[in-house]
Amino acid sequence: MTSRRPWWNTLLGVVLTAIMLFPVYWMVNVSLTKSTDMRRNPPFLFPVDPTFEGYTKVLTQQLPYLGTSLIIGLGTVVLTVALAAPAAFALAKLRPIGGGALSFVLLIAQMIPGIIMAMGFYAIYLNLGILDTIPGLIVADSTLAVPFAVLIFTAFMSGIPNELISAAKIDGAGAWRTFRSVVMPISRNSVVTVSLFTFLWAWSDFIFASTLDSGGDLQPITMGIYRYIGNNNQEWNAIMATAVVASIPAAVLLVVAQRYVAAGVTAGAVKD
Repeated sequence: MTSRRPWWNTLLGVVLTAIMLFPVYWMVNVSLTKSTDMRRNPPFLFPVDPTFEGYTKVLTQQLPYLGTSLIIGLGTVVLTVALAAPAAFALAKLRPIGGGALSFVLLIAQMIPGIIMAMGFYAIYLNLGILDTIPGLIVADSTLAVPFAVLIFTAFMSGIPNELISAAKIDGAGAWRTFRSVVMPISRNSVVTVSLFTFLWAWSDFIFASTLDSGGDLQPITMGIYRYIGNNNQEWNAIMATAVVASIPAAVLLVVAQRYVAAGVTAGAVKD
């Protein structure tokens, strides 16, 4: 026998979802509205006589910003996984001295406000001469993602049977070979989870971008939208079109990777 969910639960869920997604819908609606209808009262609830002039301006003016954000996002993902996965393997399976204290430090690191870290990075980058550079932003964004990534990887790798690690040692594999050939292939869900969240953080970052790359030639899309609002505060269809285009990669990644994310986030929650 199965219990049926009351209809009002479903209705409540639909209403709450509609309320949360309404800003997204309104963003798309405004992006398709003509400039002459922008101040209409009451406004159109649906895109009547839609126009794509805003998207045309996006493709001609915002593509460099989108390309820069893509490079920064992918670079941050690579650096984060490269640093966090081996660290998590050591914490989960090699049990180093002070591993518990290191895990506590990682938790504390996630509580530090980003603006404080940005000020510290600014002083360091100014001395090193890497302000307004893509590698500088990649390193800065990685500092936010690495503690989270280590915790996710550690939770997942702790659930890997020790028999697999022992079998690899019997076959003559060292710690690095075991990590590379045994642990990482079966950690796909956690890798996808960490990569997705890392990319989203780097893609939507504004604090580091405005502090460490506010005057360079290659700036991320968050700075592009910020400057576009300041220069074109009357062209709301173009501004909203830019926001829609900037949201597409994140939305696509969430839809494609949701199954792996659900498995990766809950990994390690249940012990056999």
